[in-house]
Amino acid sequence: MTYVVGENCIKCKHTDCVDVCPANCFYEGPNFLVIHPDECIDCDLCVEACPVSAIFEEDDLPEDQLNFIDLNAELAEVWPNLRNRKDPLPDADDWDGVSAKRDLLDRGAA
Repeated sequence: MTYVVGENCIKCKHTDCVDVCPANCFYEGPNFLVIHPDECIDCDLCVEACPVSAIFEEDDLPEDQLNFIDLNAELAEVWPNLRNRKDPLPDADDWDGVSAKRDLLDRGAA
């Protein structure tokens, strides 16, 4: 079972999770992070580290976010690996908890 970054990360992009990940399995886009499913070792350290509760065990992913399983896998193949913590996006606090952000996901390179 792998962990999945869900919708609440969009436009927030906190990287506290990257700091605690022993597998370096996070990949970075312009306004979102993803976890590479083949690299995740299921340690769950990232779940507690995420200040916006955007990371879920695959089986616990809310039903309306199941497409994020495939999205994480797809984007982890094209985005660069992120190994060090960065500052969140400038207006991250304004976006925490905002629903229906899927259309705001920027698929470009970080």
